[in-house]
Amino acid sequence: MRKRLLSVVLSSLVAASLLAGCAQKAGTAEKTKVGMVTDSGTIDDKSFNQGTWEGIKRYEEEKKTIETQYLKPAGQQETDYINAINDLVDSGYKIIVTPGYKFETAVNKSADTHKDTTFILIDGSTHTADSYDFVKHDNVVCVFFNEHEAGFLAGIASALSTKTGKLGFIGGLEIPPVQRFGWGFKAGVHYANKNLGAKAEIVDYVYQGSFDNIPAGQTLASGMYSKGIDIIFHAAGGVGVGVFNEAKQRAEKGEKVYVVGVDVDQYSDGLLSDKKTSVTLTSAMKRIDVAAYDYIDKKLNNSFPGGEIITLSLKEDGVGLPKENPNLSSDVIAKVDAAKKEIVDGKLTVPSTEEELKGFLSK
Repeated sequence: MRKRLLSVVLSSLVAASLLAGCAQKAGTAEKTKVGMVTDSGTIDDKSFNQGTWEGIKRYEEEKKTIETQYLKPAGQQETDYINAINDLVDSGYKIIVTPGYKFETAVNKSADTHKDTTFILIDGSTHTADSYDFVKHDNVVCVFFNEHEAGFLAGIASALSTKTGKLGFIGGLEIPPVQRFGWGFKAGVHYANKNLGAKAEIVDYVYQGSFDNIPAGQTLASGMYSKGIDIIFHAAGGVGVGVFNEAKQRAEKGEKVYVVGVDVDQYSDGLLSDKKTSVTLTSAMKRIDVAAYDYIDKKLNNSFPGGEIITLSLKEDGVGLPKENPNLSSDVIAKVDAAKKEIVDGKLTVPSTEEELKGFLSK
């Protein structure tokens, strides 16, 4: 009898141990591995990499259902991106987020190779190296933004805020997203001049030719500020760091110069040594963090729009200016908000191509 009782107790302990082990494994299995491959630059680039990663980390912190990691590829060639993707897949990552057009052909190939992996391609569409024609993959969503709408609001804010009447634009590479920011900026300045009593002119409008040449950005900004331009809109990634450096140096000496940031809220990037004053007038934002967050959520909740190209606009809060803009007056904010409402309501269409811009400026 004693032996039988001991046997029952031991069996119960073993069963309990097995159940605990299964529960522990089940708890671990509940967390989906979400990885990111960075574009050129660092994870804290104050731009695309950082914005995307912040969206992923916010999901991890809020939902507690994913574990995350990012990899920086060895170089900027297609093979470098594919190798980084393969490393993540081999480590069990089921969702991979890639920020930027440089990933287009790499994700196109990887989506075929890893059909059980989900890809979120931000600011790019899958295509082959020989053609820009979209290649549909059920395990890929391609997310774009209406940059021209954010640029338009930044143009209105700048035209209404300038004291010298002179504005500048510095783009990075002359690629469609950067062009759309610039076209929207031009349209916004024109709209403010025609409808809101502004008297502003874009004196300099240039593309630096990269997203990482900080000294070149500072040199360009120096030349513009020396001409009397007091607000520069940069859509240039790391080149914009140079623009901020120049603006801050001048502001520390008492000059009233400003920068319009891009992609993310760059107010903190413009802070002076007092940590209270910023040279950031506002920022033309693309909610890349929202895109990463939302499409991870859609995948985990079985509503992932695989095979689709999605464009986020002002209407979906996919682009726009920051909620807080300490350097904009209440009057300027009110006028910007009124223009935003017209766009959201479909009463005002912001030009998204150079041809459309020409027509807009002629009215």
